[in-house]
Amino acid sequence: MRLRLEATPVIDNLQKYPAGTVEKLRGLLTAGAEARPDPHRKNFYDVENGSEMFYIHIAPSGKVLLLAKWSRPRSEARVAGTTFAARALSCTG
Repeated sequence: MRLRLEATPVIDNLQKYPAGTVEKLRGLLTAGAEARPDPHRKNFYDVENGSEMFYIHIAPSGKVLLLAKWSRPRSEARVAGTTFAARALSCTG
């Protein structure tokens, strides 16, 4: 699915990632990012940026909580990107 927030999101950086990481996530969410909802938790998402993944929660207030970030192998990113593209939807928060 494609996750896009209409307003510039306020992001709580709970793990103290570098400011550039937070800005990258903000740009992704504003432009529209490939995302997968967590099947066990409402309003939690894996957000993809090539080989980077972000795990976020979007609070009812619209605030985004950045919970985790990690890198994954390029081959895995290509396969997941193909899967996401086939199921693209628009989601606003």
